[in-house]
Amino acid sequence: MRHFYRSHVTPADVLVVADRFFATLGLAVASTTARSRQLSGALGALKLSVRPEGGHYTFVEVVTDQMGESRMDRNVKKFFVELHRADDPSHTLEAAY
Repeated sequence: MRHFYRSHVTPADVLVVADRFFATLGLAVASTTARSRQLSGALGALKLSVRPEGGHYTFVEVVTDQMGESRMDRNVKKFFVELHRADDPSHTLEAAY
C-alpha cells in the first residue's frame, strides 16, 4: 500500500524520526540512502523516501508490501502523527466526530 504525507520538517529530520519510530516496531534497516530507507521485520517490509517539495514542504512517501489495512499500515499512519508532533509539539489527537 502507498501512503504519503507533506510536512514542514526537513528531510534529514524526517529520517531521524523514522529511524527512531520504526526501530521500536522491531524493523531492521535493509538499505539506506541519503533520502530513503528500506526496512523489514515481522510485520512486513516498507520503503520510505523523502524529498523537498514546493520550497518549504517535505514530501514523505511510504510503500508497504501489505494489502489492505494491515498493522504495518496503521503504524505508518502513527509515524505521520509523530512527524506532525515534530513540527507542532503541542499537537494532540482528538476525535473528529
